[in-house]
Amino acid sequence: MTTRAVPAAAAARPLAWAADYVRLTKPRIISLLLVTTAGAMFVAAGGVPDGWLLVWTMVGGYLAAGGANAINHYVDRDIDGRMSRTTGRPVVAGRVAPGRALAFGIALGALSALVLGLAANWLAAALALLGLALYVGVYTLWLKRTTIHNIVIGGSAGAVPPLVGWAAVTGDLGLSAWLLFAIVFYWTPPHFWALALILRRDYAAAGVPMLPVVRGEAETKRQILLWTLVMVAVSLLPVTSGAAGSVYLGSALALGAVFVALAALLARRPGLGWARATFHYSLLYLALIFVALVVDAAL
Repeated sequence: MTTRAVPAAAAARPLAWAADYVRLTKPRIISLLLVTTAGAMFVAAGGVPDGWLLVWTMVGGYLAAGGANAINHYVDRDIDGRMSRTTGRPVVAGRVAPGRALAFGIALGALSALVLGLAANWLAAALALLGLALYVGVYTLWLKRTTIHNIVIGGSAGAVPPLVGWAAVTGDLGLSAWLLFAIVFYWTPPHFWALALILRRDYAAAGVPMLPVVRGEAETKRQILLWTLVMVAVSLLPVTSGAAGSVYLGSALALGAVFVALAALLARRPGLGWARATFHYSLLYLALIFVALVVDAAL
């Protein structure tokens, strides 16, 4: 029993070590970013893009976003230790040294630029690095701890992946690419503020000036509804630009109607009963709106 247990424990250690480094990249968050990247590629290609280009753009996109997230673990290790949902993260828990997390993030960012530059083009590579710089430099290091507008301005980082996907296919950025950017940009505040309502005490304990902490529950709910209405209107613009057709239009209207209904219920009902539903639906909404773009382009 003992002789078998020792090799088993020794084998488990590298797996646990690798799992922690994967956790630094925040794969669940990245999966949604990759959906927006792929959606933009299908629209830009007017159908199905080249298979290898799609694969390598996904790889490069993951590396860029993963690098940004790993650096975020390094920068936010102090406040992560004061929030219940983040105390188990690898750096805070002491399983990955802060310096190693930082080096890992920088290495992933550099590798992403190399992959995208060689497999797609250098515009896509530059945009991926821009997204990393916006997330780390503008959002994490500057806005997150200083202003209630942190997620509004800093959310532009999460809207960069559609630009990367578009540039990978076309080598440039047209109006339609920026409209896809706008969908994600206007989606970010209602999505994140719904989460911030749920985690209000965590953010207050960490001293992060999220909207619910500074302006309160009622104002946050009102802003979620207003931004959702604008987001739904923006989501229809790809049809006017010719980037999408009737399949997408019907999908955007239906998906948007549900989002508005949830935001309205959240705004009108006391308490946070609808915050969790709004947050989880926001994730599904963004994924499905870009899936609708893919289906529309493929058809």
